[in-house]
Amino acid sequence: MVQSLVSKAAVLLEALPYIRSFHGARFVVKYGGHAMVDPVLADSFARDVTLMKYVGLHPIVVHGGGPQIDEMMVRMGASSERVEGLRVTDDATMEIVEMVLGGKINQEICTLIGNHGGRAVGLSGVDDAFLRADRVTEMRTRSGRVVDPGRVGEVREVRTEVVERLVEGGFIPVIAPIAVDDAGRTLNVNADTVAGAVAAALRARKLVLMTDIEGVRGEDGEVISSIGASRIEQLIAGGVIDGGMIPKVRCGLDALAAGVQKVHVIDGRTRHACLLEIFTDEGVGTQITGG
Repeated sequence: MVQSLVSKAAVLLEALPYIRSFHGARFVVKYGGHAMVDPVLADSFARDVTLMKYVGLHPIVVHGGGPQIDEMMVRMGASSERVEGLRVTDDATMEIVEMVLGGKINQEICTLIGNHGGRAVGLSGVDDAFLRADRVTEMRTRSGRVVDPGRVGEVREVRTEVVERLVEGGFIPVIAPIAVDDAGRTLNVNADTVAGAVAAALRARKLVLMTDIEGVRGEDGEVISSIGASRIEQLIAGGVIDGGMIPKVRCGLDALAAGVQKVHVIDGRTRHACLLEIFTDEGVGTQITGG
């Protein structure tokens, strides 16, 4: 019994240097994948970010919701194509995106965080027009076919004031990846891209991207513990990195170039993955570097 308690104390002591080093730092966490649909993992994530806030870190959550959008589209008899991990979004699809991301999912995450004593406020880029984007005019499949993406956006500007005020007020911002163009028209933006842009604008200490695999894999299928920009481009060109992993790694590189200190791709299927990455010596997943 005593040994078990000593082991718990050792875990806390291992975390102490990281708590001290990261006190007051901003961490942008992209929350998505299986961790959002498994109730146990969703509750675990909510506890993780609440703990981060209570020990003096400032987590900012950007969430996805692709599977939930797919489920709603099936219910409504609709469908959409994906190109390089991005969803082709016509007007009808955009209505579903706004309903699922800006409504149901955003509110559920805030509720879960609140259940554990955190103070969460849901946002989308429409709020104070803090996410400004330009419409993507075309996307190209790997075979070279040109596709009209519809209402897909590419972030042009992040106006950070509303997020900064929430952070300073003790709140955890929970951001849905919906942006607006200059005419106030809503656009669907990849959640990884939004997370990277928000992290860059806030000069976050870390950008953590949660996914459904252990990390970035090489040609041999093994997880790469640390990878740089040139190697990432090689793996994309060779088709090793593909689909939804492409916007993840590229937004990570953009964030690093803008001043974010570290980017990590971690497995959201692992309970407490965020805490393991931030507060332990070994960490989990893949670290992306600028080299």
